[in-house]
Amino acid sequence: MLMSTDRILVSHVGSLPRPEPLSDMLVRQEAGETVDPVALARQVETATAYVIDKQVEAGIDVGNDGEQSRVGFQTYVPRCLCGFGGESQRPPARDQVEFPGYARQAAMRFPHSARVTNAPAALSEVRYVDSAPIREDAARLRRMGGRFRECFMTAPSPGIVATTMLNRHYDSHEAYLTALAKALSHEYRAIHDAGLILQIDSPDLAMERQRFFGHLTEAEFLGQLELHVAAINLGIEGIPRDRIRLHVCWGNNDGPHIHDVALAAILPELYRANVGALSIEFANPRHQHEYRALGNNPLPAHMLLMPGVLDTTTNIVEHPEVVARRIEEAVAAVGDRERVIAGTDCGFGTFAGREYVAEEIVWVKLAAAAEGARIASRRLWGRAGG
Repeated sequence: MLMSTDRILVSHVGSLPRPEPLSDMLVRQEAGETVDPVALARQVETATAYVIDKQVEAGIDVGNDGEQSRVGFQTYVPRCLCGFGGESQRPPARDQVEFPGYARQAAMRFPHSARVTNAPAALSEVRYVDSAPIREDAARLRRMGGRFRECFMTAPSPGIVATTMLNRHYDSHEAYLTALAKALSHEYRAIHDAGLILQIDSPDLAMERQRFFGHLTEAEFLGQLELHVAAINLGIEGIPRDRIRLHVCWGNNDGPHIHDVALAAILPELYRANVGALSIEFANPRHQHEYRALGNNPLPAHMLLMPGVLDTTTNIVEHPEVVARRIEEAVAAVGDRERVIAGTDCGFGTFAGREYVAEEIVWVKLAAAAEGARIASRRLWGRAGG
């Protein structure tokens, strides 16, 4: 993957807001309603072209399709995997339990969004059965994404699928992870074979400490983390690590986050992933201080860092000087300006119909990231960069 060889490059985590007609169709399709496939394909084509145009206008160097064809970043997998049905009844996060007013507020905010807490469960053997959707997505991005310096495409980790779409079939959580890793490896390989950078979305490596694994001690959670990273490595086996980046976050919501696990605790396990870059949330007010963890446990020489320099849960537009300062802090922590790419904390459209940031403000925030990168580049290189 590209490095910031002469200036700080700008990317983002992946999902971008979908137009309302497309979101509505995806949510209805997920609910089991019949949706006109021709009309849906037309909506996806138009929306993808739009978000690519807006990324380019904002100054994004490494861009994608905004996940326009997917109802959710991980809950889309029944389109390609069999074995799912019913409802998972995912456990609530500690934030939702301890702050019921916040939970009610969130429920009222997104009454018609994709299924998040009641996604389908694994009721039988999970197998990969349909590669057509990912091949169509990859071909579309290859056709439309030529104005980016580099293109990436996302896919969920085995762990985030396992903790969202719960196991009702396998004898153990580990067995379910292994089955998902083997099934999802087809998605990973298809993205790589299309010549795209593969991004594994794995919020489970941090977020699930206060949700799925909320009943465990920290030591027990770290033991589960080891299994989740091993599942990622199994799924990406054979793909060069310099073609893979791994996204980790504490959940794309504006909740209290007071029970989030510290970055320092999970960093050693993150380094075990056979990937070439880590995308980590740093703009969230609960985690802006955690560059210190990188100083105490340095980033491996083969890895790039894509720090979040934009908060994806607020309509406040970060000042470019704030972005520049965050980039410079990341460079200082890594010790190498070429191994830092500016990113976002998470996606702006994680689930269809569930966006914290208004669509028109997303592009202003991304433009602020690009301007902040230019400011930081002038300071880091002593010029604007090429």
